Amino acid sequence: VQLVESGGGLVQPGGSLRLSCAASGFTFSAYVMTWYRQAPGKEREWVATISSGGGGTNYGNSVKGRFTISRDNVKNMMYLQMNSLKPEDTAVYYCYVPASGYWGQGTQVTVSS
Repeated sequence: VQLVESGGGLVQPGGSLRLSCAASGFTFSAYVMTWYRQAPGKEREWVATISSGGGGTNYGNSVKGRFTISRDNVKNMMYLQMNSLKPEDTAVYYCYVPASGYWGQGTQVTVSS
């Protein structure tokens, strides 16, 4: 199993980023997928979840209305579109498969002027 995040970087407040998670080694389309994040000195925080088919999504209160989770079960990819970014969104973002416990290595997002 491999989960590889990409798309992080430095962005100004109010800006946007799109994170990607490339999955391999398992039947991606059969699994609920999630995004988590961890800021320096803080516990890992749940960000969003998407159902196996992509029709159901849920978001943490801190990102609701600004972030959108999606997936492409043909390409075995999951995405997180992040808009109206705030400095408090600065964190390492991870993709995670709840049913199996697999984590990606994370991608750094820094929101700063």
